[in-house]
Amino acid sequence: MLKYNSNLKKFSRKLRINQTPAERKLWKYLRKNQIANLRFTRQKPIGKYIADFYCHKLKLVIEIDGDRHFKDQEPEKDKIRDKFFKNQNLKVVRFNNLDVYKNIEGVLQTVWNEVEKFKERKI
Repeated sequence: MLKYNSNLKKFSRKLRINQTPAERKLWKYLRKNQIANLRFTRQKPIGKYIADFYCHKLKLVIEIDGDRHFKDQEPEKDKIRDKFFKNQNLKVVRFNNLDVYKNIEGVLQTVWNEVEKFKERKI
């Protein structure tokens, strides 16, 4: 079981209620085990961070980056965050908002590719 800062639980609930439009769009495809019958959760606390989406079985974190991720110190913070997730043996896949809005098929194909890699590891 992944450990997390319990103070984040309340905040993660608020984030689920106030999803960004890009998160809402991707969630339509990830929810209810639509991809390979896998359960994805949204706004999952992991350590001191909250992952946008998480699949426990795949050990996969999906992050959707809005405009703020490309300003100031955010790219460096994202690298630190990704390193933390990787140190937890989690795979991180990042998309930006435009990927979700304009190329949802490509986003879903990337997620499906992670499912296929997982299946290959299990064989």
